Amino acid sequence: MTSPRIAIVTGAARGIGAAVAERLAADGLAVAVADLDERACAEVAARIDSAGGRALALLVP
Repeated sequence: MTSPRIAIVTGAARGIGAAVAERLAADGLAVAVADLDERACAEVAARIDSAGGRALALLVP
């Protein structure tokens, strides 16, 4: 049995962080999208989910 691969990407609400999160998801990892901007995190996670990946938006206070 193979363990699931999971990535935590900080600063993932926009720019390079969002691109990294989307690429990791495209490569088959489940991604935690973490940032200070909760709404933008949710948008990135929704894009990943709609592309067939698995993502969770995390607010970092």
